[in-house]
Amino acid sequence: MLNPPSWVFGPVWTVLYVLMGIALYFVWSRQTGGKRRTRWLMLFMVQLGLNTAWSIIFFGEKQLFAALFVLGALWLAITALIILGRKLHAQVVYLLLPYLLWVSFAGYLNYSIWQLN
Repeated sequence: MLNPPSWVFGPVWTVLYVLMGIALYFVWSRQTGGKRRTRWLMLFMVQLGLNTAWSIIFFGEKQLFAALFVLGALWLAITALIILGRKLHAQVVYLLLPYLLWVSFAGYLNYSIWQLN
């Protein structure tokens, strides 16, 4: 199992949250977009909730299998953000793609840890 050292997680999440914040700013500050913009903003809040829920379920509750389902929902939410966001602001794709890749890697880690236990 490929497991990065624990010191990597803090800087990676810091960068990812900065990128998410920039993407949020680009969509939030946009004067057009109507319903698509509103849906994107709501979905952004949903993915933040899923992100938080995964941390609680995985680290706090140590429910590794349940965490996989939450992570799958998070992955789908980020993918939807990218698809919806590209029509609102082209940079959203590039800002959220590292987040999607990191969550994909987290899925690999979550699954591997679940299998080992």
